[in-house]
Amino acid sequence: MKKLIAGNWKMNGNAKEAGALIIGIEEAIAKNHGVVERCDFVVCPPFLHIHLVKELASVCALGAQDCSDKHHGAYTGDVSPAMLHDIGVKYVILGHSERRQYHMESDSMIAAKAVAAHANELITIVCVGETESEREAGKQEHVVGGQLDTILAASTINHKNTVIAYEPVWAIGTGKTATAQDIAAMHGFIRGKLNEKLADGANIRILYGGSVKPANAAEIFGVADVNGALIGGASLKVDDFMGIAAAA
Repeated sequence: MKKLIAGNWKMNGNAKEAGALIIGIEEAIAKNHGVVERCDFVVCPPFLHIHLVKELASVCALGAQDCSDKHHGAYTGDVSPAMLHDIGVKYVILGHSERRQYHMESDSMIAAKAVAAHANELITIVCVGETESEREAGKQEHVVGGQLDTILAASTINHKNTVIAYEPVWAIGTGKTATAQDIAAMHGFIRGKLNEKLADGANIRILYGGSVKPANAAEIFGVADVNGALIGGASLKVDDFMGIAAAA
């Protein structure tokens, strides 16, 4: 399957910077036609910049960084999956560790968001991962397995509408990266869970996220069951983002 190269811009950039970034990415892809034969691309800008990026993107699919589990109503500040679909968004990130930590999002809430997103034809990039203390206690499979079990219980999940992103919390924005052995063990565990719970589990893409950069991307992509990357900081620099894609 093609690698999925997903950029999570998080809460960064003004309109001018967002425009320059997507133009730079699209121009870099155009200069290397072979990369689109090996990779699919998605960029997830802040909500305010989605319309701007949509007008400038042609190869990159459009993603959002979150959505509500409600379709409409009196939910001040929320954005529904129906609204995202209406403006051309194709993907949505759910369950990122920053949402779990700062907004106290539970596994059940994330599952409800996934069901709502799928009902509106969005592809969900569902994030799972353990904290450093959980890994040190040897609980990484227990934690990630629990997160997966709740999501996979949703009857809407299939390989066409779901991507799983393994992001060890301790490696996000810290400069730390899981070893190839760590990644292989966890991605193998996740694949086993997918195969156990879903008839098409072998076809669901599993991304790695956590301080991915051009210097370590080739080693990460060489690990079995790594089907792409969810990229944070490096997605804000054209050369870094495309360097990771080139490694795929």
